[in-house]
Order: sequence, then structure tokens, then C-alpha cells
Amino acid sequence: MPAHTPQHASTDRSRRHEPALSPEVRDALAARRPVVALESTIIAHGLPRPRNLQVALELEELVRASGAVPATIAVLDGTAHVGLAKEELGRVAEDPAIRKLGHRDLAPALATGASGATTVSATAFLAARAGLRVFATGGLGGVHREWAETQDESADLRLLARTGITVVCAGVKSILDVPATLQRLETLGVGVLGYRTAHFPGFYLTSSGEPVDWTVHTPEEVAEVMWAREALGGPEAALIIANPVPEKDQLAPELHDRVLADALAACRAQGIEGQAVTPFLLDHLMRHTKGASLEANLAAVRGNVALAARIAAAASAARR
Repeated sequence: MPAHTPQHASTDRSRRHEPALSPEVRDALAARRPVVALESTIIAHGLPRPRNLQVALELEELVRASGAVPATIAVLDGTAHVGLAKEELGRVAEDPAIRKLGHRDLAPALATGASGATTVSATAFLAARAGLRVFATGGLGGVHREWAETQDESADLRLLARTGITVVCAGVKSILDVPATLQRLETLGVGVLGYRTAHFPGFYLTSSGEPVDWTVHTPEEVAEVMWAREALGGPEAALIIANPVPEKDQLAPELHDRVLADALAACRAQGIEGQAVTPFLLDHLMRHTKGASLEANLAAVRGNVALAARIAAAASAARR
């Protein structure tokens, strides 16, 4: 009996772990219609119940209203899903056992039959693997404050450096070191375009105060940049479209700065480190702004989702 695994067994195993496309997403890709990837962590871990399901359905409808097909991504019972049925969205929103999965967690989750919501890194990877070209989220991870001592940075950065997908976001979370994150993105070759802004957004804030090198003003301009990158070839890396939250919806800057300073001091005083830092700071901001930070976050996500759909539609029209 041969000691090696038969070729057909290996192939079957690979196919079993390929992303499962919803019928709506499969049909759209086959017809070259626009599709927008959406992460599921905000549904499972970012919002209270039952508002999380309401927001999930709202974001999908925003994509449809802007002329594209939504593809919310999650892992259910060991299968990566690109596009969820309503009952699957409900499961992600309501099941307290749903895990939080980054890119590095995908293989163990698929192999063990686990279920989980996907972060930016996992969503971007699965979306690109399925052939999607545009992904909308709230804010990216990045380089953490006091990096020189902790060497702590989000897995989002390295994954985006080798995944050719266009990501519409409101910058990186303002609890991070924004200038260092921009320098890191430059080093990794990840492109950054400001959408109708000359400054990198500050997630909860319209501006972080940091400049961007390139500004675009229409979805069609973004689509042209996408096509130019494809024509040039070379190493694959993400293209970040930095779309600021409207000024009327941003968190009041003075409130943001005061509460964030208090949160950072509390974090140091309590000795919180590593992966526990981000959820602690975000929770502190939400509680001490009386929910205003969450509303600013949602306003940013809505704007990013609608813009991503228009970009996907423009890119699809250019292809046709």
C-alpha cells in the first residue's frame, strides 16, 4: 500500500476547505457584476444584540442600493462562507459561541469545524481568494502606541501587503499610532488614496492630521487606479481608500482626545498588554463618551459600505 496520500484524496480535501459562495455571490461573479465583501466581526463582537443584526442587514441593503451585491464573510461549522443567507447572518449575530477569527485562525477553524466571525485580515484573504476585488470595513488595525517597547502591530498590515484587494475604510483606529502605521504601510508597499480629502482620516474623527500623498474624488477615479495597478503587475498588495467620516457625524475632537488620554492612562495603570489593549481602549471610549464613539464608528462604516459599492460598480462597468 503506498505510503503517500493519494492525489485525489489531497484534491478532495483542498476542495472541502475552499470558500463556499452564496448563490447570489456566485451568480454575480459569473456575470461580472459588482460584489462587495463585508466583515462579520462587527456583527458578532462589535455591537450589542439585537442591534447587531439590524446593522448587518442595513449594511447589506446599502450595498444593494448602490448597485452591488453584498458578500458578508464568516466561517460556519468549518466552512468559510462568502455571502450569508439571512438565517446565517442571524446565527453570527446571536450565537455567543461564535469565535473571532483572524487570518492565522482560518486553518484551525476549518480543520476543527469551528464557527467564527472574520476580522479584517481574514475577510480580506477570503474575499480575494474568492475573486472579490472590493472590501468595506470601519477602520484597519495598525502599529500600536509604544511600539518600540512592545513590537506590537496588527496582523492586518502584513496580510494587506500580500493581498491584492481594494479596502474602503475610515483610516486606522485612532487608539493606534497613526503616523507609524502610515510609515509601515509605505514600507510594505500598500497604496493609500484619500477619498475627497488631503488628510488621512482618524476613524472616529474626520482627520488624523496626517497628510496623504494622493487624493481621488470619484469612484471612477478609484477604478482607474485599480486597473492601472493591475496593468502594471508586480507584487500584489492592497489599495486602501481612506474615506473620512463626515464632520457632522464625527466624535467631538476634544471629547475624543480627553477620553482617549484617560483610557491610555487606565490601560497602563492596570497593566493591560497585548491583544487585550484594543478591546479595553475601545470599550473605555464607548462607555465614557456615552455611546458617541460607537455612533461615529457606525456612521463611518455606512459611508464606507456605500462608497465601496459605487467603486465596485465603477470597476465592473470599466471591465465590461
